[in-house]
Amino acid sequence: MVLIGLMAAMPGMKSGAGMGMGSSSSTWHALLVAWPIGPWSAFALTLEVLAGWWYVRSVRRLATRGRHWSSRRTLAFLSGLIALGVALESPVATLTGTSFVFHIYQHLLVMLIAPPLLALGGPMTLALQSSSRPAKRRLLWALRSWPARVASFPVLVAAIYYGSMFVFFLTPLLGIAMRHMALMDAVNVHFLIIGYLFWWSIIGLEPTPHWRMPYPLRILALFMGVPFESFLGIAIMTTSRPLAPMYSLSSGHTGGGVLWVGAELLTVIPLLVVGVQWSRAEERKAARDDRRLDALRTEQRVAESAGSVAASG
Repeated sequence: MVLIGLMAAMPGMKSGAGMGMGSSSSTWHALLVAWPIGPWSAFALTLEVLAGWWYVRSVRRLATRGRHWSSRRTLAFLSGLIALGVALESPVATLTGTSFVFHIYQHLLVMLIAPPLLALGGPMTLALQSSSRPAKRRLLWALRSWPARVASFPVLVAAIYYGSMFVFFLTPLLGIAMRHMALMDAVNVHFLIIGYLFWWSIIGLEPTPHWRMPYPLRILALFMGVPFESFLGIAIMTTSRPLAPMYSLSSGHTGGGVLWVGAELLTVIPLLVVGVQWSRAEERKAARDDRRLDALRTEQRVAESAGSVAASG
């Protein structure tokens, strides 16, 4: 919804200026008809459909065992798949070839919208709960392996998460990737994977045998990312030459503004999610502490009663 609001409110969408495209009517026409057709789009769509089918099937399998799975998690995961589909198999993907603004829309979908939604769906937890014993043992072995330990180290993941954005947008790699779409597809896969690993540790719903960030550190990590995203957006907005041969300078400047504003807005929602998680965790901890104190008081009263009986006897 945030992304749709940005698209609708942005001056370039109304006038066509700053988009690297023609009039607004041609822009909206392209959004309706410019669907990408090719092996990569078909492959990505197939994977997304299979992932959705597996998720729904696993939820139903849990239901047959009398176990409940949150409908909010299901909605989040399927929404993440839809966001990924919009990024890779809709006219948004086609328009990235001529408009840097749409390239930023795609980037926001692949790195800041789809990954946190997928992480909120808790697919690894679902897999562990719905799988057979042998499959569960293999999954747990993979989670506890040293590659998983390295790949989930929060500091390394955050460094790659933010660093790869700077390397891609502020170097000739952007133009090279857009001239060789196989490379661009690989870059999108990288952004999706590193985005999922980053938000996986921030959301913190999945089993993490090696690293589990405390809630204050998760919020700090999100706040620390704000200046990086702001600096990148401002750097793109103030560049004096096009970022790539296929993009106009005005399109680059507008895209930088969308990246700046969009990244900041899309950081607020995870902050709220982590804040609610923290509050609920504190409530559960307080309830456990109360139960423990009640048990201690009960034991003390029983001991005192036993002592009184013994003394009177």
